[in-house]
Amino acid sequence: MSERGRGSIWTLVACLIGTAAAPVSAQDLADFDYENLGFRGVGFDLGWMMPTRVEPTTAFGARMDLGYLGPGLRITPTVRYWSSRMEDSEVRELEVRLNELVDRQSPAGTPPANVDLGQIDWSDFALGVDAHVVWSVPFGLLTMLGAGASAHIMNGEGAAIVDTFIEDLLDSITAGFNLHTGIEYPVNERLRMYGMLRYELMGDLRYGTISLGTQFMFGPAAPGEIR
Repeated sequence: MSERGRGSIWTLVACLIGTAAAPVSAQDLADFDYENLGFRGVGFDLGWMMPTRVEPTTAFGARMDLGYLGPGLRITPTVRYWSSRMEDSEVRELEVRLNELVDRQSPAGTPPANVDLGQIDWSDFALGVDAHVVWSVPFGLLTMLGAGASAHIMNGEGAAIVDTFIEDLLDSITAGFNLHTGIEYPVNERLRMYGMLRYELMGDLRYGTISLGTQFMFGPAAPGEIR
């Protein structure tokens, strides 16, 4: 099939979805107010993270559903955690730079430096807030698209870097920004299943995550959320 043909098919699919989709909650624009927020449920998810600089790993997450700030605009504070090993190429590059630094500062005739950093692990504990627009679509599904901001508490560990400036560089608190989309299925009034795709940007580390989760509802559903 030609590129033009494939593009036409995707355009048609997008139009059909857009026609069938309806924003959740029938609030007016004047209803954008924090008074509409309230604890409704909590979700837990497990995902697979594909990052730069560290090896792919499992990611754990939780979210709190605070309901809708405005028409279809849902607010969900999040907690996320992952831990992984830095890629060998990243560690080797750091070793090369350290060797060059030591050699430049060593007296003439000194044998070349041979820094061995071994294995370095890096972990991230993130606290954030997501805001996404939710639509109801056919087959009783909800879809979402949004963005979020977070604070990442990074921690580097390794036998060779304990109490060194390298550990200090890896230990940091960094701001992050994410884009995400997902689909949600209300099994019943108290239980939902959801899948998420998330792309996180934070300094010189970026990663995508695909995750599946379950949310337990304790508060009332909004208009348009019930199947």
